[in-house]
Order: sequence, then C-alpha cells, then structure tokens
Amino acid sequence: MKLPFKIQPSVQAFRASFYINIIALIFYFFVIGGFSINDLGYFILTFFMSSIVLENFLSSNKSNIEEINILKDQENYRREFLGNVSHELKTPLFTIQGYILTLIEGAMKDKKVRGKYLKRSAKGVERLISIVKDLDLITQFESGIKTVDKSNFNIYELIYNVYDLMEFESEKNNTKLLIKDKHNSPVIVNADKERILQVLTNLIVNSIKYGKENGYTQVAVEEYNKDSIIVRVADNGEGIEDEHLPRLFERFYRIDKNRSRKKGGSGLGLSIVKHIIEAHQEQIFVESKVGQGTEFSFTLKKP
Repeated sequence: MKLPFKIQPSVQAFRASFYINIIALIFYFFVIGGFSINDLGYFILTFFMSSIVLENFLSSNKSNIEEINILKDQENYRREFLGNVSHELKTPLFTIQGYILTLIEGAMKDKKVRGKYLKRSAKGVERLISIVKDLDLITQFESGIKTVDKSNFNIYELIYNVYDLMEFESEKNNTKLLIKDKHNSPVIVNADKERILQVLTNLIVNSIKYGKENGYTQVAVEEYNKDSIIVRVADNGEGIEDEHLPRLFERFYRIDKNRSRKKGGSGLGLSIVKHIIEAHQEQIFVESKVGQGTEFSFTLKKP
C-alpha cells in the first residue's frame, strides 16, 4: 500500500529537524531545569517525527515549484507557437493581397504583369495550403486520429525513390547523394511505406537545403538490434549548435529564421517526421557538430 507521505527524510530534513530540536532541548533544559530519560525519549521521537513532516513539506514545496515552472514553460511555448503561426500565415497572405490589389487597381489590363502576378499569387496560395495541411496532419497524429498502415517493403527501394525525386535539387546545390554499402541485399522492414517515404523525403530535402555547396548527403541502413534496423541520414554541412538540438522537432522552430524562410518550407517538416516515427512506436535521434555536419537517424522494426 502506498502511503500518502514520505517516511524516509532527506539529509536536508534531518539537518533542519536536528537544529530545531536542539534549540528546543536547550530551551527546555534551562527553563524547566534538566530532563529525564523519558524526556530524552520524547526528544528522539519528536526529532524523527519532525524530520518526516519537514521532508513532506519540502517535497510538496518542490513539487509545487516544478508544476509552476512547467506551466510557465507551456505558456511561453504557447505564446511562441501562436506568434510563429501568425508570422508563417501572415507572410504569404500579405503577399497575395498585395498582388491582387495591384491587379484590381489597374495592372489587370497589362497581360504580362497580370500573368506574372497571378502566378506569384498562386504560389502564395500553395504555401498557405501546405502549412494548413501540415498542421492538420500533426493535429491528427497528436489526437490519435491518424494511424499507420504497416506492410513489408524494402527500405532501399524507398531511398532510391527519394534520390530520384531529389536529383534536380541536389544538382542545383552540387550535393552528392550517396548510399553507404549500396550493394547490400534488400533490407525488409515492417512500417507504413507512404509515411516512411515522407520521413526520408523531409530529412533528405533538409540535408540538401542546409548542407554546404559541393557537399554530400549519405543514407546508411544498419542493424540496430535483433528486432530493428536504423536508418541514418547524414551530411557534411555547417552543423547545428547543441543549444538548438532539443528544440529541432518543435513546430515552426527555426535555427536561423531569416535563412530558413528564404529556403522555403512550412517549418513543420521535422515535427511531422517525429510524429510519424512516434506513431510507429519507434525512436528518432539527432547528432550534430558545428562545422562537421548533422545526422538524423530513426529505427524501424523488421518483419
């Protein structure tokens, strides 16, 4: 049976109780004039009882402080998240509004300007739709609505598919797309093929975007344990400072906000990756060294 209080006082509770009881004992000795064996027994009993009371008071106080700190962190996160959502939506909305107002005010008559502004407005709409769809996907995963549909497939097949899709992007950035031990036999995993394709795409796109020019992106598939494999996506880019690593998977979190927005994207890619891997009940890791590069890795179950 679990007791509603602690019966093993800490060092701090013992020390505080000892000082309090010593003062009480000295006061008792001088005011009452001596004490008997029975009084000594009461002193020892009082010492242990007050230690337990103090320990529970300190524990309760510590727990309250921790709860207050958690609430403060949540409030700060909520405020920051709302600010980020507002900024991400505001930028394309104002851009679209500017183009449309310009067209209404007379630019509609110029076919060349009209076509250019309508195309730019369409891009702004696409960005808004992308942000809303990504937010909706994250919400579905967090609420448990979205589940994963597992099947057996070759993980190397997905890697080659993503590399084929990223060929133009990698050539534009002069990034080499490598596969470690690519001549290995097929590695079969049990997962949601569509979602893992999304994970690989997001990680490889980020690696190309934020890697250095004439660098590389390398994917490796290795044994993790007897039941799982681990997929590693590594680059030799700029790397990420340690202070940013714990927050990389937060929604809209950006290391360099100005640079990241110029590169495009909704700012939700890594958050989606994390939710997909967690929906598979798997693990995701990140390691990085400034000036040397970054590696994202995640585990997947074997059939």
